[in-house]
Amino acid sequence: MTRIAILSDSHDQIAHLTRALEAANTAGASALLHCGDLCAPFMLNLIGERFQGAVHVVFGNNDGDGRLLQTIASKHPHVTLHGVYAELTIEGCQIAMIHYPEPARRIAQSGQFDLVCYGHDHTRWLEQVGKGWLLNPGEVLGMKGQATWALYDTQTGEVAIQTL
Repeated sequence: MTRIAILSDSHDQIAHLTRALEAANTAGASALLHCGDLCAPFMLNLIGERFQGAVHVVFGNNDGDGRLLQTIASKHPHVTLHGVYAELTIEGCQIAMIHYPEPARRIAQSGQFDLVCYGHDHTRWLEQVGKGWLLNPGEVLGMKGQATWALYDTQTGEVAIQTL
């Protein structure tokens, strides 16, 4: 069984990101997806140091220093920085990641994915689209209210949004 932690929109909120990583580790997540807007590159280093499973990150609109993000990712062999879009296969599950909601919906409507993750609008969203899920885990930042993240179980296909 593989559990995947999904985070988005950390926006330099170190305390909340630290709590989300602790919660993901406690929940037994073996992979972590971040849907963009880490903001400062030191946030990626924090993830690399505090989460030992596979880490996959896509760029958001506020991730400005791509070169430094690549430099930091290269120091953590388990961290992959994908650019603006990623397609992954984890435990036989087809997963897509992008920062923006509109293309995420179209990707989910293609029917090719078990899980399509996005962020950007800081709004928790979980909807079944065809056979798969369209998910915004909400925001680690906590600007619009409760800071949240999500947990996906590759065996059962269940998704649960978690609060910090």
